[in-house]
Amino acid sequence: MTLSFNPAWLYLVIASVMEVCWNYSLKYTSVAKIKAIDWSQFFAGSAGIVTLVPAICYVAFGVGNVFFFSKALNVIPASTAFAIWMGMALVGIKIVDTLVLKEAFQWAHVFYIGCILVGIIGLKRTA
Repeated sequence: MTLSFNPAWLYLVIASVMEVCWNYSLKYTSVAKIKAIDWSQFFAGSAGIVTLVPAICYVAFGVGNVFFFSKALNVIPASTAFAIWMGMALVGIKIVDTLVLKEAFQWAHVFYIGCILVGIIGLKRTA
């Protein structure tokens, strides 16, 4: 068995990471705060730009996600790519929730994430 590098798989990993980032930028985007920005004083302080950062990241990560996922779809079958992309994104979101946002840790979650990872590895090996 020879190992060869296929950039489509790297694109899929990047798209999954962007999906995780997109998810959290959506979580922290506040439309109410954006509506409350005093646009006439926008450049006078940093409050306006700080309020917009999650929304800007939302757009950037969304576009990046679609771009890299579409590049992966050029080589990887759509059903396989979608399952792996979503599985990696779910695992990434769970890891961030647990390690960064201090969500309660449960061994059952580790088991089910392991099941997802086994499925991802199986799909990758048979694609």
